[in-house]
Amino acid sequence: MKADEQKVMSDSPPASRLGLDDGQLISDHDRWLFSEGAHSRLFEVLGAQPLTSWSEPGRRFAVWAPSATRVWVVGDFNGWSVNDRYGLTPQGDTGIWAGIVPDAEIGHRYKFRISTQHGYDVERADPVAFAAELAPATASVVTDLSYSWSDDSWLAGRGDRQRHDKPISIYEMHVGSWRHTEAYRSFDWNTLADPLAEHLHGNGFTHVELMPVTEHPFYGSWGYQTTSYFAPTPRYGLPTEFMGFIDELHNRDIGVILDWVPSHFPSDEFALGRFDGSPLYEHADPKEGWHPDWNSFIFNYGRHEVRAFLVSSAMSWIERYHLDGIRVDAVASMLYRDYSREAGEWVPNEFGGRENLEAIGFLQQLNQTIGASYPDVLTIAEESTSFPGVTRPVSEGGLGFHYKWDMGWMHDTLEYFEFDPVHRRFHHDDVTRRGMWAFSENFVLPLSHDEVVHGKGSLLSKMPGDEWQQFANLRLLFANQWLSPGKKLLFMGQEIGQGPEWHHDHPVAWPQLDHPLHRGAMDWVAELNQLYRSEPALHELDNDPAGFEWVVLDDGENSVVAWLRYPASETTQEAAGGDQEARRQLLCVMNHTPLARNDYRVGVPEGGSWEVISCSDDTRFGGSGAGMSGGLEATEPGVHGRQQALSLHLPPLGAVVLAPVH
Repeated sequence: MKADEQKVMSDSPPASRLGLDDGQLISDHDRWLFSEGAHSRLFEVLGAQPLTSWSEPGRRFAVWAPSATRVWVVGDFNGWSVNDRYGLTPQGDTGIWAGIVPDAEIGHRYKFRISTQHGYDVERADPVAFAAELAPATASVVTDLSYSWSDDSWLAGRGDRQRHDKPISIYEMHVGSWRHTEAYRSFDWNTLADPLAEHLHGNGFTHVELMPVTEHPFYGSWGYQTTSYFAPTPRYGLPTEFMGFIDELHNRDIGVILDWVPSHFPSDEFALGRFDGSPLYEHADPKEGWHPDWNSFIFNYGRHEVRAFLVSSAMSWIERYHLDGIRVDAVASMLYRDYSREAGEWVPNEFGGRENLEAIGFLQQLNQTIGASYPDVLTIAEESTSFPGVTRPVSEGGLGFHYKWDMGWMHDTLEYFEFDPVHRRFHHDDVTRRGMWAFSENFVLPLSHDEVVHGKGSLLSKMPGDEWQQFANLRLLFANQWLSPGKKLLFMGQEIGQGPEWHHDHPVAWPQLDHPLHRGAMDWVAELNQLYRSEPALHELDNDPAGFEWVVLDDGENSVVAWLRYPASETTQEAAGGDQEARRQLLCVMNHTPLARNDYRVGVPEGGSWEVISCSDDTRFGGSGAGMSGGLEATEPGVHGRQQALSLHLPPLGAVVLAPVH
């Protein structure tokens, strides 16, 4: 969809396109699409839809409650009383109930009162509410979603920025604990945008990934226990202020990705569980409908209406809030029926297998639907198993995601770095094993929030040695991440090498930037991002084995690895419409011990002059300054199967990047 069309849609009332003029409350077409599971725009059908414009009084309320015997809207507009004036009527045999409340105004709280077939009444928040009451209150809120966007230029160029051959460096953050005010309160959307954009731009990140900002009553769930799939949490401001936050980041050349959780939902009484007195959104059988890890319900992906609800949720964030990507949480738990279950605790699929065929179908539908309307929006899977084809197109039998988190790289690499360097030679495979699968999917290399919480310590605290060695190890870890094939993700606070592990009640330890080693860590991340963005060899072939070649793979005795990164050929780049800047191969060498390696010979593919273009041991970053600088000449005899070699001085716990001089 074009930017100007998207802008108009955010400003105009959806009800004008729903057939209200001919007396219908829900159009035949919408009812049919919903029943077939093919509806992707329920945010224009259900919930509290404006009758004229977003800012004017009057709403058409609609909710899916097929097992209900009666449904009313109760709220501030009627004193929370049940009477026929606010009763809803069935819309055919779809299970949708709808009615008009002309006196519903912006700011009014409301819920649906549902009489169940079991003879009792329940009050539920609106599953398609566009705004929610501040926790611990649980009502839905009538809101104004009109906003005039100014990011047309960003949207027009988004497809080019987010191509597979472009640099994508993601800063993962928890909004409420990034930075606090003097009163120890979280920044809101209005006050967060400028300092965050400044920080991201100054350190070279291309995107920010927000941990879920969908409404969640329990703050300690970090947003992963979602109760409102269409409403941003009011903790940080109004929905239109969230739009303004994204608008500002776009105007500062920062993309926005949202964590989204269709894998499970909490059992809060006011929310989706047994919504109309029946297991509506979830499975009836707890072997299928209850998640043992998170004590929450699992969506029934085989139900058409549930798939339409979830797909519409994702589409609403992309369309209404101009998001540039959706990161789908806990995909592995969706793909397998026996996930975290013992024998006898799960139900096989129709063929007797463990794969959740309905969830697979839902994920394929999700990616196809997003791709059809917004092919320039990224979808990213947090998937921790070897399930095949996560990033393969649906047309080829895959799930259709653009990227998958490489959890194997993250766990192997962190395990390796936690070893004392004297023992690393016995675990050399941990930093080379990824070569077996590095190009089996399109990967994001994550160092995420899950690794720096719940007693795991910060990245810095995982590193062995004295203070200087810990920071040198941390810089080396970041070098491994940024110089390896794959897009990048780093959780907030780790870019400064903060000491304490993350806790949602405490902000990033920004005062530590007064310490030179912490400042050096952040400067190194900025250097790596600058290198990643400016050197085609480090991003153009992130997903292609032609862009990577091992040079030193098996020197476990010295704990040294080296590889070459190659840019795309000029022919390939011309076909992709890319720039024709000078392209050069890069040699990346890492020494994982605190011993300097003098006269260490590394084979290179061409003779002549080479130069050091970056070194983690530079004094600018807190290093010893023992690393190399200036130019080198490749000479014979060669090593590592190459006729020429460079004689290198490898700094302790250091990474060096070299390029040929042409």
